[in-house]
Amino acid sequence: MKKEKIKKYWWKATASFLMVLFTMPLGHAVMILMEHFLDETTLHYSAFAMGFVGMLMVIAGVFAKGDTRQTLWGLFGGLLFWTGWVEFLFMYFANRFGTQPELDPVTGEIVTRPEYLILPASFGFWMMVMIMYLFSTRNGCNFINWWQRLLFKGKKNEIAARPMTRHTSIVTFMELMMILWASYLLLMFCYDDVFLGENHPVTLLVGLGCLIGSFFIFAKQLRIASWGANIRMAIATVVVFWTPIEVLGRMDLFSEIWTDPLNHVMEMVIILVVFVALVFYLWYKGARKSAAVG
Repeated sequence: MKKEKIKKYWWKATASFLMVLFTMPLGHAVMILMEHFLDETTLHYSAFAMGFVGMLMVIAGVFAKGDTRQTLWGLFGGLLFWTGWVEFLFMYFANRFGTQPELDPVTGEIVTRPEYLILPASFGFWMMVMIMYLFSTRNGCNFINWWQRLLFKGKKNEIAARPMTRHTSIVTFMELMMILWASYLLLMFCYDDVFLGENHPVTLLVGLGCLIGSFFIFAKQLRIASWGANIRMAIATVVVFWTPIEVLGRMDLFSEIWTDPLNHVMEMVIILVVFVALVFYLWYKGARKSAAVG
């Protein structure tokens, strides 16, 4: 019997991937511009307000209509939340208590900013949340499902019997938080000379493994027909794909234009325009689907 061909949604997967991908350089650029144009006091108040707005957006997504729009609320709210209440708060306390950056011994340039040096201290909190997901939820995350099968064997359905109350906005938000957090922890432990170091073969293998893994995740993404689910899968694809970009940038193998947006205005504007166009398109598609269902 001839095997039925699995339909692939190239446009949906590509558009979702690019939209999420462009949030990475734009997010970095926003932080750089805020630091450049705002004085220290205004910067920290603005960052805290950004995190608060992000939280409100995620909550608003709970009450939004349509899977795609709920996903977008969770994604963009989560990005503001992470930038304002995670990255900038780490920056604030690192600067407040005098944490020193890691410097290049030859050039004296900053290699790792102080906030990222103290971020690995949050590993215990990350594990705390992961224990809750592993033992208390049945969910659609392939990574968590793999660990549950490995650890619980035949008792998986008994130990993780039920899912949490599902709100798409919250699901998207938590997926983004956990995978960003995991990525930062992985990179910082790899970069740390006490553990490995940025030029250690294992660090290079981590980057290569993530690059290869991102293609496998994208292959799964190609089979997802729903815009909302496709965007949520794109979050995993992009963050895993971005990991080798961070590794290569750390090794100075290419210029990270998003860390110097004022000298790459045209490139950043192009990224922003394409990103905004994709967001409006996805929002429009979500609104059309909600209207058709309604």
